[in-house]
Amino acid sequence: MARILIIDDDPLFCDLLLRQCARLGHEARCAHTLAEGFSQADRELPDVVFLDVMLPDGNGLQAIPRLRQLPSAPEVVIVTGAGDPDGAELAITSGAWDYVEKGDSFQAVVLALTRAVQYHLEKSAPSKTRLLEREGILGDSPPLRDCLRLLARAADSETNVLVTGETGTGKELFAWAVHRNSRRAKGNFVVVDCTALPETLVEGMLFGHRKGAFTGATEDRIGLVKQADGGTLFLDEVSEMPLSLQKTFLRALQERRFRPVGAEREVTSDFRLVAATNRDLDDLVRQGTFREDLLFRLRGFALHLPPLRERGADVRELARRHVARLCERDGLATKGFSPDFFPTLERHTWPGNVRELVQALERAVAAAGDPPTRIPVHLPPEVRVRAARAALTPKARSAPAQAPAPVVSNNGALPTLKEFRETTTAEYLSALVQTAGRDPRNACRVSGLSRSRLYELLQKHELSLGA
Repeated sequence: MARILIIDDDPLFCDLLLRQCARLGHEARCAHTLAEGFSQADRELPDVVFLDVMLPDGNGLQAIPRLRQLPSAPEVVIVTGAGDPDGAELAITSGAWDYVEKGDSFQAVVLALTRAVQYHLEKSAPSKTRLLEREGILGDSPPLRDCLRLLARAADSETNVLVTGETGTGKELFAWAVHRNSRRAKGNFVVVDCTALPETLVEGMLFGHRKGAFTGATEDRIGLVKQADGGTLFLDEVSEMPLSLQKTFLRALQERRFRPVGAEREVTSDFRLVAATNRDLDDLVRQGTFREDLLFRLRGFALHLPPLRERGADVRELARRHVARLCERDGLATKGFSPDFFPTLERHTWPGNVRELVQALERAVAAAGDPPTRIPVHLPPEVRVRAARAALTPKARSAPAQAPAPVVSNNGALPTLKEFRETTTAEYLSALVQTAGRDPRNACRVSGLSRSRLYELLQKHELSLGA
């Protein structure tokens, strides 16, 4: 039996789904607003949540992260009466398990229920998985636990792994954890920083060279790919790999064979590949700066790391552990924290993620010196300013909403729905370009669109984020 929560303001749909849940032996509850749904979810910790998009007090899509962070980490199934491609994309990227239109047969909803329950119960069942070595990976929030489950699966396979996430989320730590928990743990973990590969010497660095192969090659040298034989090759910031090298590396990746510069014969290397990037490789493929066939090879197993702003429950542990480490490093006594220290950290959005948090704590430890208690004034000014601004956000949200734009045109004619959407989309994008500071990441965060969809819409409406 599973616990089901239905958050939907359609009484008929709620009644149908409640009856179906009862027939299948599940315990189900219904809420008609987000506020009521959050209250029930906090009390009952559901296994699966059916969530409508248009609710009286908000947009269901924006509630997905809040629900996913519950201790039960429920599967969230979006149900909507008006399907929308952008909404479906936002739902999936926000962590929804499925996106179902009510206009489809009710059987589609029942099928989503059955599969989501089965998946959640299997995921939550006790397993024989070993304890992960996760040195440096701190926290126990639901988003992090999801990542650790994927990490365990990646470590148990030999498939290539692509680790993605914003700058500072710990991609190298996760790559190292994949290696340490794999059958190759006793082999080398060879790091290749693709941003530091000089294009004129890159083949020699990766594949090695023979003495006399070029000016300055005074001796044979084993390349990084061969050094990873029996272990793991980690390509950090793989998006920066020169296009001229990608075809050569793709062959080495497929065949595990390559020819060192100046050599007559090929050599082999049994390496396992883990790559990482903070960029959208699909965008780079469309721009012609990254090979699609190489991307397919890299993305054997995808591991996306959540930003720190989605791991709010981890901030306190991260702060405590890193302050303790920094105090030990600097020979200082263990420090305490004032009651408002952690709330200040939790109000900050941490665009630089864990790396920014650690740097802020390091500055706080240095600024405070010997006093036994850390207080917000010890934190860097930019952190305190952003936290103060974030604290004002709920007040701003409670301000009266502006009246929607009129639907009827000046001549009294009613446009088609498509025409109306085109007009309002263009107006929204124009305002987005101005308010997002022409920063693609900021624009994606504000709009809830993926970068690929954002650029597609901008191009369609002849707008640009460029200066």
